[in-house]
Amino acid sequence: MRCAEDVTFGGSGFDRADDLRGDSATLDAALAAGHAQAAVLWRGKPLLAGEGRDGLALLRCDHPVLARYKVPPILIGRDDGGEPLFAFDISAWVPPGLDPEQLDSFLDATEQAHPDLPEGSVFAELRRVMSRLSPRDAEIAATAKAIFGWHESHRHCARCGAKSRMIRAGWQRACDDCGAQHFPRTDPVAIMLVTLGNAVLMGRSPGWPEGMYSLLAGFIEPGETVEAAVRREVWEEAGVRVGRVDYLASQPWPFPASLMLGCRGEALSREIAIDPYEIADARWMSREEILAAFAGEHPQVLPAREGAVAHFLLKNWLADRLD
Repeated sequence: MRCAEDVTFGGSGFDRADDLRGDSATLDAALAAGHAQAAVLWRGKPLLAGEGRDGLALLRCDHPVLARYKVPPILIGRDDGGEPLFAFDISAWVPPGLDPEQLDSFLDATEQAHPDLPEGSVFAELRRVMSRLSPRDAEIAATAKAIFGWHESHRHCARCGAKSRMIRAGWQRACDDCGAQHFPRTDPVAIMLVTLGNAVLMGRSPGWPEGMYSLLAGFIEPGETVEAAVRREVWEEAGVRVGRVDYLASQPWPFPASLMLGCRGEALSREIAIDPYEIADARWMSREEILAAFAGEHPQVLPAREGAVAHFLLKNWLADRLD
């Protein structure tokens, strides 16, 4: 697919600076000098600037707030000037009047403004703003969120259970008890644009907002090819047989740690028999219905979330740009 990397969180040509990850002297000097820049996260939300929440708010590494919460920074890569670019996590901050239930909702519209950070900057849910960010800002935010999320959920050694520690500027953990080395986890997920003539197979999960449909998706299992996962997931969830499968595009999806592998599948059957433990509903939708949903004119169906790979694949299917 020629436009594959136009997807949100797609490649922006960012230098991830693998050669610096083990160079603690250079990184310590950059942090001590204070002029290196950093992205800032709070509970997975990036710090954003601008009325439209359309750009990352980067701070100098010597900003006093960043030293207050004692979480080691991670190296994201090199900025356009060749300097190290870091990310800091200040999740220990507790905003006044915080409502945890809103933070855990499907659509978190809340924003948090730290009193000691630049005026106008706020922490906002990445899924809500991802389509507004530049490719570079989106890649930085997704990378920082995924790496900090991995450290949060992998504090102990998977081999012996002892506490592990961060090394290589956040890109590895080491266990001093048994010597095991651990690396950031990414879970591959197949997401399927399954078509039959002029129609595409859409489904909805329990708990989604009423009227929200998307492409079917599922985790790829050990020992399974991507193509086999597409056929298995569609059969398990919707009872539809799939023949030919072609890869289209991928998308890093840090919610919490997936790599979405977008594929197109040709349906061999039309009858749907859903597994109610997997999905709440599935239905065939014509191009006209998807167009109406994208325009906000469908009486029953909401458009797929803008910025997600499902929206990207559907948009390109409608435009006949899947080659």
